[in-house]
Amino acid sequence: MKRRHLDPAKPAMSAEQDLCRALLSLRTPEEMLAFLRDLCTPAELEALIDRWRVVPFLLRGEAYREIHQCTAVSVTTIGRVARFLKQGSGGYLAAVAHHALPISGKPRRTRAARKPRR
Repeated sequence: MKRRHLDPAKPAMSAEQDLCRALLSLRTPEEMLAFLRDLCTPAELEALIDRWRVVPFLLRGEAYREIHQCTAVSVTTIGRVARFLKQGSGGYLAAVAHHALPISGKPRRTRAARKPRR
């Protein structure tokens, strides 16, 4: 995405911080949803929801194909979320740590951790 700097006195980072402050000012899920529906196109909001929806599956160690079958989210998107969970800025994990996502069920073993068949 191309960035335009219309006002050189206000750097892009300040605009990011303004957006963050706006998001933090909302107090209920209903207010947040209304804001996101106004801010995003339906496709953008769906992409955000898809990314967030796969996080609990990844944290439980589910295989990408299983996640795709349960959510219909593309394997490419699942891989992107997994990469950011491990190597990103920590945003997904920070939200999870703040109990924004209930992680239910016991963690599954990944394929590498499963015992070989006899």
